Amino acid sequence: MVGVEIYYYVFLFVVYIVSVLGNTTVMVIICLDHNLRTPKYIAVFNLAFTDLIGSSALVPKILDIFLFDHPYISYNDCLTFMFFCYACLSMQPFNLVALSYDRFIAISFPLHYHVKVTHKFMFSLIASFWFFIITISVIAISLLTRLSYCKSVVINSYFCDYDLVQKLACNDNTLSMVIGHLLAALILWLPLLFILSCYSHIGYALSKVATVKERVKAFKTCTSHLSLVAIYFLPVMFTFAMTASIHPNTRIINMSLSAVFPPMLNPIIYVLQTQEIKVSVKKLLQIRKPSKITGTGIIIT
Repeated sequence: MVGVEIYYYVFLFVVYIVSVLGNTTVMVIICLDHNLRTPKYIAVFNLAFTDLIGSSALVPKILDIFLFDHPYISYNDCLTFMFFCYACLSMQPFNLVALSYDRFIAISFPLHYHVKVTHKFMFSLIASFWFFIITISVIAISLLTRLSYCKSVVINSYFCDYDLVQKLACNDNTLSMVIGHLLAALILWLPLLFILSCYSHIGYALSKVATVKERVKAFKTCTSHLSLVAIYFLPVMFTFAMTASIHPNTRIINMSLSAVFPPMLNPIIYVLQTQEIKVSVKKLLQIRKPSKITGTGIIIT
């Protein structure tokens, strides 16, 4: 194996470890701090949970296949691998949809926020997203079982990619191909359109705010979420746009980085950019400034 490839997979392993530690930390903080038991942080917790499960389903298998040179996978194992990867990766944009709706209501209808965005509503929204993702994943993968493969095939990807697997079939794959395009629209482009629509309304609502200071203050509550949206969608859009003109190996690297980078960066962004979590971390770690009583010459630490 070429030395550069080894360094790349070692890099993926480091990214995976950081992702596991970061997302576990965010989940623990939300569980321990009662002040974070709000509808918004139900979505944040689910985002961290999805990132943790998705990374754990994807990265160890990538390392096993490429770093330890185990390139063969059985048909049933391939479908199982595909299900867990797609279920978790597909849930990420829907988590961003939930968070964008939260920001939309909080800024556009602040007086109605606690009525519209309740714990019950957010739990129901997240549960419905999971049900939808699992259902369409099962249907799509079930359709693959109708296809025939004349011999052992090579999937030129870093995981069992639905689109590539259905293209390798010997018999008619028209239905699976249509389903693949439909899934891309439902899982990627529809959530992105909803998020853009939410922020268009947020921008309009902020334009009617009296002072620039108030606009900036309101917009700062969206910066962490906008960062997550950019980190997830920009690499995916770039790869889709350049698929025809880039080398297959470059596409594999781009898509693998698109899958593993957001789970690593999401918890870092939330810890650094979200005031509530920073306050919670300081409180949980008991980071306090020492109190001093200078009149008696006694210093209490």
